[in-house]
Amino acid sequence: MARAMLAAFVARGMSGKTFDCEASARAGEASQSMVQLPAPDIARMEAFLIATGIVALAEIGDKTQLLSFILAAKYRKPWPIVLGILLATLVNHAIAGAVGAWLMRLIGPQAMRWILGLGFMAMAAWMLVPDKIDEDEAGAGIGARLGVFGLTVVAFFLAEMGDKTQIATVALAAKFPSLTAVVLGTTAGMMLANVPAVFIGHRLAEKLPVRAVHVVAALIFLALGVLTLVSGGALG
Repeated sequence: MARAMLAAFVARGMSGKTFDCEASARAGEASQSMVQLPAPDIARMEAFLIATGIVALAEIGDKTQLLSFILAAKYRKPWPIVLGILLATLVNHAIAGAVGAWLMRLIGPQAMRWILGLGFMAMAAWMLVPDKIDEDEAGAGIGARLGVFGLTVVAFFLAEMGDKTQIATVALAAKFPSLTAVVLGTTAGMMLANVPAVFIGHRLAEKLPVRAVHVVAALIFLALGVLTLVSGGALG
């Protein structure tokens, strides 16, 4: 009788340990799957972060940031200006990104690799050229007709046409497979650079080492160009 009771106790203990080991293994697998992101998510995050960082640096001292300073100083209504910048940037960069993705499909990855590599290097040189803005681009004379929000949307959209950050969006959309991640990233970069410009204005401009920031952005573009050229494989 005593032996039977002892055997039953040992059996229950062993089954409990087995259950605990299996539960621990399942918990470990679950935690590992939660930590490890799928490859497409990692690629989208990479595209978003690179696009955000490059455009935020490129926008410092750029023509559109100068436009933000002018609009903020002239109208002193920061929220309509910020919302106008957001809408104009989303529309402009969505178009630019779509063009970049279309070019990638049209030209093919191998030819596009050389175009993008040399294009990023050209952007590095362009980053070192200072920008300026005139009164026409600042929307002088039409603010009363459109309102501050409408004026900001129109002026920002037009000022961004052919600008460094728009060309960078075209190139990034051609390089990375996720158009959405690139457009959201470039838009986030524009907002990171321009929202403080709207709220703080010229006090911020006087303290920022614009030349040093542009040199850093140029080095990043140069590194992207070199990496694109030496990658030898498909883009993205």
